[in-house]
Amino acid sequence: MPFAAHKVLLGGVSDASGLKSLISGGQINPDHVIAVVGKTEGNGGVNDYTRILADQAFRTTLVSSGNRSISEVEQIPMAWSGGTDGVLCPNAVIFTQDDIAQEGDGPSRLAVGISMSGTIKPEDIGRPAMVNVIADGVRVAMTKAGITDPSDVHFVQTKTPLLTMESINEAASRGQTVFTHEPLESMAISNGTAALGVAVALGEIDMPEAEQIGHDLDLYCTVASCSSGVELDCGQIVVVGNAPGAGGRFRVGHSVMNDAIDSAGVYQAIRDAGLALPGNALSQDLEGKIVQIFAKAEADPRGLLRGYRQVMLNDSDVHHHRQIKAAVGGVIAAAVEDPAVFVSVAALHQGPPGGGPVAAIVELFND
Repeated sequence: MPFAAHKVLLGGVSDASGLKSLISGGQINPDHVIAVVGKTEGNGGVNDYTRILADQAFRTTLVSSGNRSISEVEQIPMAWSGGTDGVLCPNAVIFTQDDIAQEGDGPSRLAVGISMSGTIKPEDIGRPAMVNVIADGVRVAMTKAGITDPSDVHFVQTKTPLLTMESINEAASRGQTVFTHEPLESMAISNGTAALGVAVALGEIDMPEAEQIGHDLDLYCTVASCSSGVELDCGQIVVVGNAPGAGGRFRVGHSVMNDAIDSAGVYQAIRDAGLALPGNALSQDLEGKIVQIFAKAEADPRGLLRGYRQVMLNDSDVHHHRQIKAAVGGVIAAAVEDPAVFVSVAALHQGPPGGGPVAAIVELFND
């Protein structure tokens, strides 16, 4: 049952050499890969096809290197987030599960559960029906991970569809309406709806009313990292937490960055994972034990950062998503001295306005 997390760098949009090296070196069995969460170097927008290319490269490698069929490998959640602005580097975290029996009452260590929802219709994006679909999927993934206490869940990565002109028109042909006719806006709406589903499943909030979705910013999840894209029509869900008896060498923890420069939130997530740090932590205190940092980021809708006026929301040249991603990526990279971290934007309902959830996977044990 032991779960593991392996980070590899991407040398290009279709580069799966890091995965291949882990397989050829005997570090992982390709048939034990259960999920992938990664960053690609595209624009992070609706037409970011680097996500599709990375997805194809990794799935092709798993099929050619292992014993699973194409259809079986297609059921592996792979959540690719586009955009490595600033100092961020393309990378992927590969989650594996070995088939070694563990004691059920052993120490609490990394556990990962996955689920795939049915088709999410265009008219359900941004509406309660999608909240319910994601909430149900999170509960299924928790069960697969062996996690019974919601407080043991520290990171939930989802990937859901966004709206395109084609899907908008298809819904209209059936007499259905959609939340928005702007594909880029639908990215944040899809992400936010998924985040509310995670929050409902974990008991962080009650089921929201339809009019609260996308509008009531007091409703948010503290562990959700939600992305969306054109490459799928269902919900992919990866629940990461700690479970007694899971075995393995890893643990995960989380916290919240209250704003874009809250490096203390990053260190608190690391502490929550079990790595003891001094009060005024520095990167040299990390002892090389950090596997990955996952964070969501969003420009503060009030246009302020600790009282200082911010102008990125007024910028017509470079979208604020790319600016805040680069800024938060720089803060986290400096905190852990590693630019190959996972920072994703469009963080509606994911953490407080102007901030976002942050999670850390650490390697603490030798067994």
